[in-house]
Amino acid sequence: MPETHKPFSSLSISSTQKLLNKPLQHILVVFVKKAESRFGMTKKHHKKTFEKALEEGKVDEGFVELCRHLAGTKGYFTTSCCAGRIALMCLEEDEEKKENAFYRKWHRKVREKEVLGAIDGFKGECLWLKQEPLILHAGAKDLAGAKKLITIGHRAGIKRAGIMTAKNGKFIVEILGSQNMSVPVKGKGFRADEEYVKRLVGIANKKYENNKRILKRLENEIKRGLK
Repeated sequence: MPETHKPFSSLSISSTQKLLNKPLQHILVVFVKKAESRFGMTKKHHKKTFEKALEEGKVDEGFVELCRHLAGTKGYFTTSCCAGRIALMCLEEDEEKKENAFYRKWHRKVREKEVLGAIDGFKGECLWLKQEPLILHAGAKDLAGAKKLITIGHRAGIKRAGIMTAKNGKFIVEILGSQNMSVPVKGKGFRADEEYVKRLVGIANKKYENNKRILKRLENEIKRGLK
């Protein structure tokens, strides 16, 4: 008898799946291995960068333990961070940043006298007093890890957290605090009076302290939630 062939439509679903699943499984394995390899190299690079910055005293004190903990996990790393600061900045009237915008900056509470003296000495066009919040950029191995880090940020009381970069083996999450202020204090034909500046300094210092407490909560939540 001549050999007969069954049409493709007559093959069972299970046998069809077996034919398709083998190449798909291979592709998936390759995809996962590439993602893990990329993440491993990226994590190693950023860990070395963190350790060098730590040796040079370039890591904000408030972030040292948090970053050290993330560096020791299997699925996370940090790319950059700032624990918050108070600054006098040379900005346009619409707050657009100029080159070399920082006129003065402090990673601590400030004194009225030093701020008033700095304002008096400013000779530029427009000077702003700013209190900036904590910011953390951290890498996660996969989407699930990135989502977990965002949830941890929310538990610490930080609402502004999201994924900035989503690539195979590299998900970058930004966590940004909300304790901030930005007020012009000197410009063309304008200079904030002394009592008003003193009031602003008091507000900035209070927000700075609140920011420190939030950062500590974030550190505790990360240590508790990420191993």
